[in-house]
Amino acid sequence: MASTVIAAAASSSMAASAIRATRCYALPYLPPRSASSSQSFPIKQVSLTASESRRLAPFHTRASSSEESPVDANEIFTDLKEKWDGVENKSTVIIYGGGALVAVWLSSILIGAVNSVPLLPKILELVGLGYTGWFVYRYLLFKSSRKELATDIEALKKKIAGTE
Repeated sequence: MASTVIAAAASSSMAASAIRATRCYALPYLPPRSASSSQSFPIKQVSLTASESRRLAPFHTRASSSEESPVDANEIFTDLKEKWDGVENKSTVIIYGGGALVAVWLSSILIGAVNSVPLLPKILELVGLGYTGWFVYRYLLFKSSRKELATDIEALKKKIAGTE
């Protein structure tokens, strides 16, 4: 009995020393970008004590843009109200919007179900990779095939717009 208590105490002391040995390290402090870079942002400098500087090293420098434009919520709501008042058939817009939300919800459920099947996501990833390789070879690799793709896209645009 005494030997099991000693063994348990020894194992708990080893676990405690292993926990104490584990440390989380922050990323090292990186100096701000040089002035020769293409974009320069004004830097706000804050005076800190030495201990605060070491403790807050990753958060020492903050960049801000002087061209910030505040977003006015009233302006957004008035624009939305004007656009909503300009809509002629509001019931159709509501039905289409509700249908779109239901479609997103159902597709989320379907993707979750497919993702839960063990090998199916990896197989579908390989199928997508293969199709991407075929598409690049067929339409993007050669100049003549890029022109063909551009004409196909233009024809599809005309068909959708109804100008064909």
